Amino acid sequence: MPPIPTRISAAAARRIALAAQGFATPRPTRSVGRRQIGRLADRLALFQIDSVNVLVRAHELPAFARLGPYRRALISEMTERHRDLFEYWGHAACLMPTRNQPLFRWRMQKHMDENHGRRMDRIERDRPGYFGAVLDEVRRRGPLAASDVTDGGTAKGPWWGWADGKSVLEYLFWAGELSVAGRRSGFERVYDLTERVIPARILALPTPPMNDAYRELVRLVTRALGVATRRDIANYLYLGSARTAVAITELVESGDLVPVAVEGWSDKAWLASTTRTPRRVDARALLAPFDSLVFDRARVERLFGMRYRIEIYTPAQRRTYGYYVMPFLLGDTLVARVDLKADRARSALLVQGAHAEPGFDPATVAGPLVEELKLMAGWLELTTIEVRSNGDLAAVVARSL
Repeated sequence: MPPIPTRISAAAARRIALAAQGFATPRPTRSVGRRQIGRLADRLALFQIDSVNVLVRAHELPAFARLGPYRRALISEMTERHRDLFEYWGHAACLMPTRNQPLFRWRMQKHMDENHGRRMDRIERDRPGYFGAVLDEVRRRGPLAASDVTDGGTAKGPWWGWADGKSVLEYLFWAGELSVAGRRSGFERVYDLTERVIPARILALPTPPMNDAYRELVRLVTRALGVATRRDIANYLYLGSARTAVAITELVESGDLVPVAVEGWSDKAWLASTTRTPRRVDARALLAPFDSLVFDRARVERLFGMRYRIEIYTPAQRRTYGYYVMPFLLGDTLVARVDLKADRARSALLVQGAHAEPGFDPATVAGPLVEELKLMAGWLELTTIEVRSNGDLAAVVARSL
């Protein structure tokens, strides 16, 4: 007989989710180092990567939101020198704890088996032996970007209209034969043989069967989410719905997960059996559009009542809130949206727009937001903060500054 779901309030679910994401404890008072970043990576399971650099790279922002200022080169060092983190496909492109690399080998094998669709078949048909030639060149020359590949070809168009060399490197990366050794200026990937990127002690770990890997990934995800529906869990690492459901059932049977009914949620949910509900959460943070607390827009609306959409790809005249809009977390909810840009030439943090959420007084929100903006400006080594008159919160923020 299946266990009877525990009932929890919407407010409790929100606090559980924030605690799981690292917002229930105060920021460190001492300097933040590799150990703290590593613990956060273990907690969240990923830092999503994005190429947009209007403020700062997306994968740098989650640690700042939770831990406060840290030396910005630290995450690159953890990825490229210490190999604490590795880049692969989690929730899109992500940096993830290297210890979890074996849990993604099924995805690499699946990609290899499927041969990445017709484009890869076409390259092999038109250029027999080209895959092997690219792999041999990386083996012989060491880490290479797509622009380094001999006879890499020309791009076929914008976005994913890649040249053949780039397509092959990406396929080999997806398949696990190559890994990302680092990034160049301009955010260009540099690829190398996986055995020269992933530490030998990790590569020596056994490859778990897919079902076992799924079960462990679901365990990691539920810890990162706190309380979650099946869709929430599957979406966090882009897992298949059916296998996720099987893993959830197994984890309930083993006592690792507990079914819960959340006030206002139409779907069933689960949480880790060791989860505790904090009495209060007193957080303050600006959240990147790709932060793991908010990258699932449907979940954001369910938890916080905010209908959040990224408008980077929306024409300027059709944007509602701005280009790089960051939700502002205050206490245990999202109270505002702030459109930010770093004007590095003038050493200024630009507040291009600031909007309070319905029901929240701009005068109450402005003070804590200004403190967070000052903290961010200092971290980014920007000397001034400038506020544009866009949004009901903007004028109050400008006066508070």
